[in-house]
Amino acid sequence: MSGKCFALPMNRRAVLGAGCAALLPFPVHAAPPELAFNELYARIGVLGMEFSQKVLDLSGQRVRITGFMAPPLKAEADFFVLGKAPMAICPFCSSDADWPDDILVVYLRRRQTFAHLADMIVVEGVLEHGSWTDPETGFVSLLRLRDADYRRI
Repeated sequence: MSGKCFALPMNRRAVLGAGCAALLPFPVHAAPPELAFNELYARIGVLGMEFSQKVLDLSGQRVRITGFMAPPLKAEADFFVLGKAPMAICPFCSSDADWPDDILVVYLRRRQTFAHLADMIVVEGVLEHGSWTDPETGFVSLLRLRDADYRRI
């Protein structure tokens, strides 16, 4: 080299931001997109339910949705039903033709005991859409979150 030094322009904000980022134990990721129950379907009518464009666009991605846990079939399980309002009974139906427009099934990362049935919770998981029958339980769903976690609000 010719002995010349090259200085990068730095300001106080850049130095502080770089220093703070170096202290974090993991990379900072943006929060997953929010999904609301009123955004699940585009139309509900005589011909059935059609998924909204937002559901189609977010399918396969990690999303966040807020709601209430329906009473599970067992005290400890790896799935539950999430609804927009508190429920007194589990809303699983006999077929996807009877599927309510304000619920989705949540498959958790790990089996756990449920204790927050009356509390509002926020759930994050990978969104899936389309009719699917769980081979273990026989339950049919139109919308699911997989690899999910939840927390009480």
